[in-house]
Amino acid sequence: MMTKAPRPGRVKTRLVPPLTPNEAATLNACFLRDTTVAISSAIVSGGLLGKACGVAVYTPVGWEGGYADILPPDFDLLPQRGGSFGERLWFAAEDLFKCGFGGVCLIDSDSPTVPAATFAHAVEMLRSSREHIVLGPADDGGYYLIGLKKPHREVFERIDWSTERVLEQTKARAKEIGVAVKLLPTCYDVDDFTTLRRLCKELLGGNSPDAKAPETTKFLREIIDREGRSRIWPSVTAPKAMESRKPLGVHRVP
Repeated sequence: MMTKAPRPGRVKTRLVPPLTPNEAATLNACFLRDTTVAISSAIVSGGLLGKACGVAVYTPVGWEGGYADILPPDFDLLPQRGGSFGERLWFAAEDLFKCGFGGVCLIDSDSPTVPAATFAHAVEMLRSSREHIVLGPADDGGYYLIGLKKPHREVFERIDWSTERVLEQTKARAKEIGVAVKLLPTCYDVDDFTTLRRLCKELLGGNSPDAKAPETTKFLREIIDREGRSRIWPSVTAPKAMESRKPLGVHRVP
């Protein structure tokens, strides 16, 4: 899992407002807890104990202690390196392959509602005999997961990051090197007011299973119980000033 330390003013800044910087950092920590628990559950339910493990590829270096009460005990830490977004993804994959893993899934930390079954399916597809790249499409044109059986740097190059072209360009890079692509169910990342409202509707709308993103659900419900739903989940269209101006695509992973 690619992650940025949940420090106020440094993460989820497009959610401020309606959240405060401290609330945005806390929400980010909830995302990390829910995502890592889902990954660990996928390992257990998929019968992969001893064959797969969770790793938080983090930034900045020096904040390792801050993950002590966030990550499950079975997670390892690996520092990020590289400058651009594509470089950080590539170096994360390269470093994990160098650790001896036979396959690598890079997962974002902004999609807390991706179920454990989806992660388990990604690992299952990577364990098949035929080589292919696994992609979890995000509905903004990016992806929340990329799985590799071999370290293919090409799929991180010549990509217009932070645009709606990321997924299609990644598929094109895979085709150029002759590697098939398999797709997971589509999901979404949460990093602006619009997607925060979507998250609230999914988790608090009355039809969500209790097991889905429990830490995130609890935190959002606490805000609503304390202050009412209007601040983070208004029933009317939000003011224009609250809408994010982030371009479409993948740039949710630090």
